[in-house]
Amino acid sequence: MAYKIGENCVGCGACAAQCPVNAIEDNGGTYKINPDVCVSCGACAAQCPVEAISEE
Repeated sequence: MAYKIGENCVGCGACAAQCPVNAIEDNGGTYKINPDVCVSCGACAAQCPVEAISEE
């Protein structure tokens, strides 16, 4: 099950820096996770300062 980034994303990029498979992309001020690349490791969710990332 892939992770997703919610609307409360503040665009800090901390999640993208932690993703081991580069599944997180800039979406014009916020970020999005490509579910086809995500390996559901949770590294991004652990790093998010506003808890915007959760499992789908």
